[in-house]
Amino acid sequence: MKQQAKRNLATARPGRARPRANRPAAPPAAAPPASEVEARLQAVFNTAVEGIVTIDERGHIDSINPAAEAMFGWPQGELLGRNINSLMPEPYHSRHDGYLHQYRETGQRRVIGIGREVFGRRKDGTVFPIELSVGEFRVGGRRLFTGILRDITERRRLQSEVLHISEQAQQRIAQDLHDDLCQQLAGIEFMAQTLATRLHEARRPEAAAADEVAALVRSATEHTRNLSHGMSPLRPGPDSLATALEELAVRTARHFDVRVDFHCPEPVALHDLPVATHLFRVAQEAISNALRHGRARHVEVHVSRSPGEVRLLVRDHGKGIPASLPSSAGMGLRIMQYRAGIIGGHLSIQREPSGGTSVTCTVPVDVHPTPHPTHEGRSKVKGRTRPAHPARR
Repeated sequence: MKQQAKRNLATARPGRARPRANRPAAPPAAAPPASEVEARLQAVFNTAVEGIVTIDERGHIDSINPAAEAMFGWPQGELLGRNINSLMPEPYHSRHDGYLHQYRETGQRRVIGIGREVFGRRKDGTVFPIELSVGEFRVGGRRLFTGILRDITERRRLQSEVLHISEQAQQRIAQDLHDDLCQQLAGIEFMAQTLATRLHEARRPEAAAADEVAALVRSATEHTRNLSHGMSPLRPGPDSLATALEELAVRTARHFDVRVDFHCPEPVALHDLPVATHLFRVAQEAISNALRHGRARHVEVHVSRSPGEVRLLVRDHGKGIPASLPSSAGMGLRIMQYRAGIIGGHLSIQREPSGGTSVTCTVPVDVHPTPHPTHEGRSKVKGRTRPAHPARR
């Protein structure tokens, strides 16, 4: 009873009124004046750590924030009115106006609303990787585009270093397989052959088993040698990419009993071994996908050059890539895109109207054409077009 009385007394004290269930809402805060909103947006634009650039539909720079000016090494105000392609290396420098014209005529988007990694060019001519996101808006009857830029030089450096370490480890393993394990297997095969010869001379029934052991060891040696070559397919030299791709076509045709055609109409001298290695791995993954998922019986591998870039194309004649992939699929596709991004390339994967899939990787590089070394069955100067058919049995 005493506790109930205390509770009643507490509720009856002045200043302790119960809250109302339907208290009126506070009036909305007044919107800041337009001048204050504009000042805030300008402050965000000027203090953003990412580069921000707006251009008109002709490609002329309408505004650029201090972070973007510093990123490209231009003094304040000097970029206004310039064509945005002045911040791009070749081949994008020459093509960008065409992209804008195509968009004005067709409305077909290439990068708008899509983030991608590209290359920029500073005022001093140095080229560096950037992450670019593009948006579109209209104001005052004008169509403008906004680009958000981030310098990813350090990210690319770390990614390249990780992949380089991985490639070095594979090369060491490949060398150990070739120089150590293959030699030991060759010795075992010789001993098995010697044993088989003696058993045959003695007319022993175990001779057939010894022959079989020698054949199995010979097969294991060949498999180990192929595994070693697959782990380290390229050797230093400007012609290493074309040579490795041709050998890949021949091996694939022989091992999987399919037709693989290799086309290299002009010499492609690629002096950057890491770039050549990544392109080879893209081709290797594309061929593997064509055989495993596309059930292709015919695959074409093309490598060509044009001013400032190398183009790799792998086209199969299988059932083609699905129109939409499940979220759990596509690891190989992501790996190819990752490798293309590491070397500053652009990867395109599309389903062919006639069936099959085309994988295209274009990489901007400094290409110096030189004649191919002399190889039997190859053109010395004009390049190579060699069908790699299954080996005759």
